[in-house]
Amino acid sequence: MNEREFEEAVARMVQGDKAGLKEIYENYVGYIYRIIYEVLQNKENAEDVTSDFFIRLWDRAEQFRPGNGHKGYLASMARNMAIDFLRKHRREELTALMQDLGTESEEEGQKKGSYAFRGENDVEREVIGDMTVSEAMEMLKPAERQIVSLKVLGELTFKEIASHMGIPMGTVTWKYQNALKKLRRCGYE
Repeated sequence: MNEREFEEAVARMVQGDKAGLKEIYENYVGYIYRIIYEVLQNKENAEDVTSDFFIRLWDRAEQFRPGNGHKGYLASMARNMAIDFLRKHRREELTALMQDLGTESEEEGQKKGSYAFRGENDVEREVIGDMTVSEAMEMLKPAERQIVSLKVLGELTFKEIASHMGIPMGTVTWKYQNALKKLRRCGYE
């Protein structure tokens, strides 16, 4: 499909003609699927996002600007949708993890945390040596725990975390560095 044919198909889509979408689908479904699969590395998810891609293309047909190269437009839209899918699902996993971390009673968390700060090196080493990642994360303040989780599991930038939490980016980076120091003391990198 060349530029002119693509632009004509999109123009028909804007007028409500589904035949334009069918033409684009038949010509580009494999192309779109490969781009999305490259990002997701999962067949089922790539198929789902590919289906969603053509629905979004239909919904946003009027936003297409001719003359900029339709293949790049399609590739960019597909890649962005795949990345959005990953972010959304990582956030869901992150939320589940945060809920799992929060299920422990405060009393249990305080008991575990208090041993590590006794000052008796042998006891401290023994407790730290037996610590799981979850227990080490429990030693962090809630904001530090949230920042580490968003950064590591959510793969968000400091700027995105600052926006999400509504605090300055400098504060986010400072809390992140402090949290990493605490986790290193527990034997985690």
